[in-house]
Amino acid sequence: MWNYPKAVWPYSPYIKSWNLLFCSWQIWINPESWKLVEWSIDEETKQVINNIKGVLSENWLDLTNVIKTIIFLDDMNNFTKVNEIYWEYFITKPARSTVEVSKLPVWAKIEIEVIAAF
Repeated sequence: MWNYPKAVWPYSPYIKSWNLLFCSWQIWINPESWKLVEWSIDEETKQVINNIKGVLSENWLDLTNVIKTIIFLDDMNNFTKVNEIYWEYFITKPARSTVEVSKLPVWAKIEIEVIAAF
């Protein structure tokens, strides 16, 4: 059972190198239903982070192992709301970049990549 969406495009959900795990972008796809539903930025952010938690747990890691995040937003006006949710989950305050992009896959409002250390 996948605890995160299985890759359908030609990429790996994550790669391990040395003592690091590089997690490819995660978006709001629910790994159980695979349904594309119009969600609020709040719900999308929570689902993205839960998908990341799934990748990490498969590798015996959790969010406290994350040392770097990269957040892509389709609208920087959502920055404050994403920040509120983000800090509920990432209590260790990893290094972070946040950028606005013109478009994300499957109409996502947010996408997050992480690097975690073993």
